[in-house]
Amino acid sequence: MAILLLTQIAAAARPAAAPVIIVADSRNLTGLMKWWADRYNESQVYFCVLTYICILAGGLSPAGLADLVMKRLGLDLKSRELAEH
Repeated sequence: MAILLLTQIAAAARPAAAPVIIVADSRNLTGLMKWWADRYNESQVYFCVLTYICILAGGLSPAGLADLVMKRLGLDLKSRELAEH
């Protein structure tokens, strides 16, 4: 127990570490990748909202396209009856 206490005291005696700041390196980027990295560096909340919107659009686009293709093929999934009884 004394050894554990001594390590805690020694750790508390050190000066506090500087906070870590994570940034995206956008020096060698161009175009859309540079813009995206700059959004991350400027505001992580704005970056989070944009990422959420892009993921949402990326999921809804194929789903909407699949629904359109199925309707054109004559598959109506809205009025189907379940076969389980």
